[in-house]
Amino acid sequence: MIFLYIAIIVVIPVLAEVIRYFVVANLKPDGVVNAVPSILRFVYSENRGVAFGMFQDGTVFFAITTSIVIIVAAIFLIKNYKKSVLFSVAASLIIGGGLGNLYERIVHGYVVDYLSLSFFPPICNFADYCITAGTVCLIVYLIFFSDWLKNDKKKQSKEATDEEA
Repeated sequence: MIFLYIAIIVVIPVLAEVIRYFVVANLKPDGVVNAVPSILRFVYSENRGVAFGMFQDGTVFFAITTSIVIIVAAIFLIKNYKKSVLFSVAASLIIGGGLGNLYERIVHGYVVDYLSLSFFPPICNFADYCITAGTVCLIVYLIFFSDWLKNDKKKQSKEATDEEA
């Protein structure tokens, strides 16, 4: 299964860069294309900040921070990939999306965003949605499947029992 996770990590940044190439080549001159009216638009945007364009022009700081997150996620993935497919896919999506955005930030100095959904105002890119999907999967894993939360509940229950005695 480790090869699946490595494939996810490798394919996401490659696909993100291919999409970026076509967005820059075809969307940049026009700026906006309505793909699905009232739902999905492709909007060319250069994001020099982080999520939702916050903290503009911090490329070096964001590159370092992203690198640290990727390294930590990779360490967790390497140590735990046999425990859960959901956890491993989540970590792989986060790492792959992070690498995609990191590459753009280092090479171009900014990230190209282009996906605009009517029900989610910020303009994002493919790598952002991979990171988001990975984060949602990770939260689901932590809440419903991890020993971390189960052990915490057992500890609280034991403490409550000890206090009653």
